Amino acid sequence: MMRIPPAEILFESTRDDAPDPSLVTVAVSLYNYAQFVPQCLASIAAQRHKALELIVVDDASAVDDSAAVARDWMEAQHERFTRVCLIRHRRNQGLAEARNTAFSQARASHVFVIDADNEIYPRAIGRLQQAANDSGAAATYSQLEVYGNRRGIGLADVWQPNRLRHGNYIDAMALVSRQAWSDVGGYTHLEGGWEDYDFWCKFIEHGYEALFVPEILCRYRVHSTSMLRTETSTSYEALFSQMTFRHPWLRLAPITEEWKG
Repeated sequence: MMRIPPAEILFESTRDDAPDPSLVTVAVSLYNYAQFVPQCLASIAAQRHKALELIVVDDASAVDDSAAVARDWMEAQHERFTRVCLIRHRRNQGLAEARNTAFSQARASHVFVIDADNEIYPRAIGRLQQAANDSGAAATYSQLEVYGNRRGIGLADVWQPNRLRHGNYIDAMALVSRQAWSDVGGYTHLEGGWEDYDFWCKFIEHGYEALFVPEILCRYRVHSTSMLRTETSTSYEALFSQMTFRHPWLRLAPITEEWKG
């Protein structure tokens, strides 16, 4: 059973008590990203898909005013959304728990996951939801544009469980069924990262499938404090041990320069 950590609601506004059947929840995980979160939220507000619920979870940001910046933006823009909710953990819990808190508060059947330093293109939510509706897949994801300190195209490709045995190529930015999230036990905190990889491995173990939408819909920002460039690249051995213990069917390769960002 998942444990949802103690938290407080800093701001909430609901425009419609009877959610639209096409409602999608957007879950934003926020931690010390005050300089990035307005761009992230603006990209969500610009979505062509209209029925949106916005949940931002601040994981007890300590070095900047992330929660205050997010609150100011949400107070000014709340009418764009069916519901907005800003939640703050009472103490830092990690990325996995921030996502779990957002899922636990979501009213929609599908939740789009994004970290506060990333962005999405205006057609992203609508396209991913259409693909989920048409296919019945438990999650849908797209190709990424990499920007910031490094520019290029991401590694996303079609869903292949056998390929995931050797490493992750699917980002967290995805539209996920809330039922599937619950069935796999949500996201699990791993020291050093790889919560996304672990989540997709649990998808496989529970018989779920995700669908790749071969379009560039999401933007992944690379910067000096990206988890890819900090925790993950320096904790590979510990992550290797954790992941192979949790998922014995994995056949992970040694770390490469690509992992280091």
